[in-house]
Amino acid sequence: MSYKDLPKESLEVTLSMLNTKWKPLIIKTLLTGTKRFGEIKSSVGKITQKVLTANLRDMEEKELLERKVFQEMPPRVEYTLTDIGYSLAMVLDAMTEWGSAYKEFTKLLEKQSKK
Repeated sequence: MSYKDLPKESLEVTLSMLNTKWKPLIIKTLLTGTKRFGEIKSSVGKITQKVLTANLRDMEEKELLERKVFQEMPPRVEYTLTDIGYSLAMVLDAMTEWGSAYKEFTKLLEKQSKK
């Protein structure tokens, strides 16, 4: 991805890196280390093979992760976050914290509305 292709706004740049619901979950899975395709798929949840493959390819193109193919039979492929990919950990931590706070907020609203 070229600098010229990036959006003007910095927030939009970040959003373009995480532009599907799956990419943050894939990154979260890879934060613990290198994983094979099947490990990512089972960790992420209800994602099809086609959608996972498209997300991994896009993330590789954006240099968020590296894909290593081993010339074995059957072929083995491993995915590892790059330094740029790992740097998104703080973004995901903030999103997780916000999500937890929002869940608590909605729980309180539900309790108040039942009174």
